[in-house]
Amino acid sequence: MTRLWRCAACGRGFANRNQSHSCGPRYSLAHHFRGKPQAIRAIYREIVAAIRAIGPVRVLPEKTRIAFQVRMSFAQVTPRQAWLDGHVVLARRLEHPRFRQVQTFSARNHVHVFRLTSPADVDADFRAWLAEAYRVGRQEHLRPTIERPR
Repeated sequence: MTRLWRCAACGRGFANRNQSHSCGPRYSLAHHFRGKPQAIRAIYREIVAAIRAIGPVRVLPEKTRIAFQVRMSFAQVTPRQAWLDGHVVLARRLEHPRFRQVQTFSARNHVHVFRLTSPADVDADFRAWLAEAYRVGRQEHLRPTIERPR
């Protein structure tokens, strides 16, 4: 795997050289949780624990969201007053009642929008989607598959 390209202005790493992004001031997790109920922070902690159980991750607090990145961002969350909105990026389109919307950007790039209202929402299904999205973040979906002899 090639090294990440780093923006000279903001220092953020990207899988693609000169990737379009908005450089801006650095934000903190406190910025996102200011004035939010502890229940919203509990949902966030459950998501982070689920992702860290899969592997290492960079948590990137940005102006309007908290992104999760390996080589590329594969998930994001936005804390709200009564829930946590977000999305996972999957290499396939998955229709499921828990996804509020699915946006297809290419054959291997589908954004699945969700809303969580409780830490219990981070269940086995959700953890499986995070694991699948994590592999997209590692860009494993772009590697050629090798046929093994039977």
